[in-house]
Amino acid sequence: MNRKKQNTLSVLGGAAVGVLNGMLGAGGGMLAVPMLKKLGLEQTNAHATTVAAVFPLSAVSALAYLFLRRFELDAAAGYLLPGAAGALAGGLLLAKIPGKWLRKLFACFMLWAGVRMVMR
Repeated sequence: MNRKKQNTLSVLGGAAVGVLNGMLGAGGGMLAVPMLKKLGLEQTNAHATTVAAVFPLSAVSALAYLFLRRFELDAAAGYLLPGAAGALAGGLLLAKIPGKWLRKLFACFMLWAGVRMVMR
């Protein structure tokens, strides 16, 4: 892929990831992983890079929700410590899962999430 096409894909993809992340609560990762794979990253690196990109996007989204008074800190507080522990465990597991299996797990999760959303 030439540099101009790669830059265009990065800019458009990054904007789309930001919009999805802001609207859907970190849903941008489901777009970012395939986009980064298309840009040439290996499966494991695409997942890790997505987390690094989505983290600051989530912080910006949280600030926007806080400004709009749509943020429920009491509701989120119960998720923070267990979520941090789970994130650490997931980061450590990522290095141990072969890319082929990671791709399949990611696809299964996307399907499960999609079915759940449609059924509600």
